[in-house]
Amino acid sequence: MSSDTATHAQPGKATGQQPPAWQRRLRRFGYAGQTRPGVRERLVPPYAEPGTRLWEILGATPSAAARIARWSGWGGPLLVALCAGLTRFWHLGRPDNVIFDETYYAKDAWSIWEYGYEGTWPKSANDRILDAPQHIPLSDAASYVVHPPVGKWVIGLGEQFFGLHPFGWRFMVAVLGTLSVLMLCRIGRRLFRSTFLGCLAGALMAVDGLHFVMSRTALLDLVVMFFVLAAFGALLVDRDLARARLAAALPAGENGAARPDPAVARGLKLGARPWRIAAGVLLGLAIGTKWNGLYVLAAFGLMTVLWDVGSRRTAGALRPYRAVLRRDLGWAFVSLVPVAILTYIASWSGWFTASGSHDRLRGWRHSGYFRHWAESEKPDGGGYGTGGAFDWLLNPLRSLWHYESEVYKFHVNLDSPHVYQSNPWSWLVQSRPVSYFYESPRAGQEGCPKDAAEKCAREVLAIGTPLLWWTACFALLYLLFRWALRRDWRAGAILCGIAAGYLPWFLYQDRTIFSFYAVVFVPFLCLGVAMMIGALLGPPGASETRRVIGAVGSGALVLLIIWNFIYFFPLYTGQTMPMDAWRARMWLDTWI
Repeated sequence: MSSDTATHAQPGKATGQQPPAWQRRLRRFGYAGQTRPGVRERLVPPYAEPGTRLWEILGATPSAAARIARWSGWGGPLLVALCAGLTRFWHLGRPDNVIFDETYYAKDAWSIWEYGYEGTWPKSANDRILDAPQHIPLSDAASYVVHPPVGKWVIGLGEQFFGLHPFGWRFMVAVLGTLSVLMLCRIGRRLFRSTFLGCLAGALMAVDGLHFVMSRTALLDLVVMFFVLAAFGALLVDRDLARARLAAALPAGENGAARPDPAVARGLKLGARPWRIAAGVLLGLAIGTKWNGLYVLAAFGLMTVLWDVGSRRTAGALRPYRAVLRRDLGWAFVSLVPVAILTYIASWSGWFTASGSHDRLRGWRHSGYFRHWAESEKPDGGGYGTGGAFDWLLNPLRSLWHYESEVYKFHVNLDSPHVYQSNPWSWLVQSRPVSYFYESPRAGQEGCPKDAAEKCAREVLAIGTPLLWWTACFALLYLLFRWALRRDWRAGAILCGIAAGYLPWFLYQDRTIFSFYAVVFVPFLCLGVAMMIGALLGPPGASETRRVIGAVGSGALVLLIIWNFIYFFPLYTGQTMPMDAWRARMWLDTWI
């Protein structure tokens, strides 16, 4: 993860340094080592020049093909995102119902825009919201909720535009799902220095069933994924800019090329880096949506520091860890941890400002749950009382701390059995998906054929595209090989994203958890598959036969994944289908 082998070269050796003795001995037998790029190219690898051959084959003139290739860095990702958006917004309001946990987040989102906190809804609220004419039975009495407010602010924004209807509460999630595809294309392009592989990673996520379903459902997990992916992209930009500054500061050798310099690598001050601060804000928003963002903050913080170690080693630092400890570690901590904490606290602004009023008989009114815990409870009862000079500031923070401690107790003790709960060991093979919605229309109703011999099925199943996820299992093995045995930093970065979103759930195997939590690391699985496919295509300089075999195999794999998504598309969108067609798609008994 800290290595700088973007071009498979060994980092940290000066240009012109003598090769190892074993290489010199092998030269007697005709061995020729790989050509090593200069230190500047290793610090900031160039992007591959876009080719024009494809566009010329399609009939474009050489000048037009050159212009198309020049704009492909943005044109390709935008085209992939457009396709993803069209599928995600297609009949977004269907099913015209409250599905799965939308019963919590859609209503809480509306309430948080109305009052700044989550109010109370009666048991009949869903039916009354979907009635015509609509009635919104929201009470300003505070409700106890167990997730922070950021994701609900996001969902509620769509409701402000389109109303408290299925399309309204799903709108912003679909927007983030589409934008995340665009981001992944650009992130993959920067990571691999290849527009093709970047667009391939984005296209794979566009046809992943889990990401697709979560993009069309008002739940919080896709919002977490969006902020985590954006933070990863910000850190990637920060890495490139920091390495470019190191490369620019290195002295030039006799041939004009930059050469490693221990003094520069050890002493150059990079200071506060805006893109790393932006990552801190984004990670604070992820934590402010669901607390599993905390693990991502820890993992990404370690990753960016190890990137700094690799950068200073490549630039010539003799003791890169000591150099990072002196020059980078403090700024990295301040840019991420305090910024994320302040962002998280700011996300509760609606709860803080909804101070309400006090009634002797009914207590506090028009305020969030536990908002006045600190001043309402006496010290011997667990509160802090009133009367201090700074209680106007400290009491709300104390109340929030108490609220958070109660929420933590709820989460760690949540073990009520659920028919769709699953163990994280099974997530990668998608053995127990979650059914968000299911109906059995009779013949002649809701699209079920009149001559149907039995009832039809209509379901929204949150399951990843099976062939994509099963391919990702092999991609994980490839990533481990590239990282552990080839010290490929790109593989390490992808594994870090997967581990941050996946491994923490193994700590809570007794808790009630679901496979759709895996959507947080779906982008990194797609990056891993794209990297593996890039290897299948063959390295630069490979023979034409090798290239053709690689292209045919890779193309067949991608087409099979796309076909698999199309085949399961009725299950992702809640379309009515004959029972035999539904059974044919239940490949495993555990999917039912």
